[in-house]
Amino acid sequence: MASDTKAAGLYKQTLLAGLWRENPVFRLLLGMCPTLAVTAAVKPALTMGLSVIFVLLCSNIVVSLMRNFLKPHLRILMFTLTIATFVTIADLFLKAFQPEMSETLGPYVPLIIVNCIIICRAEACASKNGLIVSVIDALGMGVGFTLTLCVLAGIRELLSTGTMFEIQIFVLAEKGGWFVPWAAMSMPVGAFITLGLLLGLVNTVCKRKS
Repeated sequence: MASDTKAAGLYKQTLLAGLWRENPVFRLLLGMCPTLAVTAAVKPALTMGLSVIFVLLCSNIVVSLMRNFLKPHLRILMFTLTIATFVTIADLFLKAFQPEMSETLGPYVPLIIVNCIIICRAEACASKNGLIVSVIDALGMGVGFTLTLCVLAGIRELLSTGTMFEIQIFVLAEKGGWFVPWAAMSMPVGAFITLGLLLGLVNTVCKRKS
């Protein structure tokens, strides 16, 4: 009974770590390239997040299962080959079933291969823990990353176009409303400003809690 309680506590801590305490973007500052590049709108941000969850989950499972057979000098090579396999699957899936979204995301889906989040979790968790912990870790980190992308993209899309998921939320001034789009929010500068403000907010909240 005590071991079950301890295991449940471990699973909970592992899941919550990726969502907040060790959030890949807000706390560890990993995966910054797609965070800045694909967050002009929520749809591509969500698609990227789901792709990362798929790759992270599958690679963690495979790395965890083969962890006892890994040789130190081949470890990174095996991680990279494993990750590349699932990134290729995700990329081909998008090209086949979501060609417009695949074109929108461009090279950033293939670049998941070198995403620091994936390599980090393979090295820090999956190569050292069993299957259940590795799966929970992948879900926590993946969902935490996806939520971060969606929050960032939601703010930028709303302020740049007045829409959310391409649904008009704010009535534009040219149509008799009050909202004037902030063109800068759809540009790279909008990504840097929004991310910087969110990082400042997260740091402030964490300092007050501590």
